[in-house]
Amino acid sequence: GEAARGATAYVTLEPCAHYGRTPPCALGLVEAGIARVVTTFDDPDPRVSGRGHAMLREAGIEVVTGVEAESARRDMIGFLTRMERKRPYVTLKLAISADGMISEKPGVATAITGPMARARSHLMRAESDAILVGHTTVIIDDPELTCRLPGLIDQTPVRVVLASRGLLPEHSRLVRSASVLPVWVLAAGQPASAATEAMKEAGVRIIECESKDGRVDLSSAMVELAQRGIGRVLVEGGAVVASAFLKADLVDEIALFRSRITVGPDGVRALAEGSLDEVLSSPDFVAMADEVFGDDRLTLYIRQRD
Repeated sequence: GEAARGATAYVTLEPCAHYGRTPPCALGLVEAGIARVVTTFDDPDPRVSGRGHAMLREAGIEVVTGVEAESARRDMIGFLTRMERKRPYVTLKLAISADGMISEKPGVATAITGPMARARSHLMRAESDAILVGHTTVIIDDPELTCRLPGLIDQTPVRVVLASRGLLPEHSRLVRSASVLPVWVLAAGQPASAATEAMKEAGVRIIECESKDGRVDLSSAMVELAQRGIGRVLVEGGAVVASAFLKADLVDEIALFRSRITVGPDGVRALAEGSLDEVLSSPDFVAMADEVFGDDRLTLYIRQRD
């Protein structure tokens, strides 16, 4: 109301300048009588891209930009990656034992970290737009992929499965809960079968992607997700999926949980191809943060891009 006249507005991102579900935010600030607007940087959305700031200045409003820009970029990295790279920001989450394993043996689900670290990983789910696993993980673990922190079940992201044939087990937890919490399947080509029709009836959304060597082309899949509004993807797949995302140069951040337990020589290594140590020691990824949860440690490695 009148209290806004002559005031300063602090805005995380440039106020929008286009008509969508609501009128332009910049116009709302002008009509409110704001005298000064402090923002971080220009919105990379081509519908805005400096026009919001221009609209404010033309109305005689003082505009200050560049304030806390780096902090804001980190907070909005999903949106910015979707606008600038036309794909989501991808975080690869891995939990490894002291001897570098993610499971005690192939096909066996193994609890690597303790309850505090697992709670932290569930918070990461709540902060993401989508959580992604491979078809094999669904077969072995039959996961729910929900956010199980108290009060945050509604913050469960879209649950996404890479399944080249577009099929999930009919009685899996994902299919059974698809009518309540979204489940999307990224399929190679256009699957057509009675089973896929049954999945659709259960509420599963099947998204046709380009194929590569008979599998889902990950670059195409990420574009498909971005076009559907997904800005942050948390990849929790197994060793094959982790390797595939790294090989496709689609990983922007690695969230690595390290445990003190030892699995043994029969365990499954974090990557199906290549060495995780080599990835982490390369100049491509830089350790940016450490968190400790009892006997477990989380390190965030950020991909250095131009």
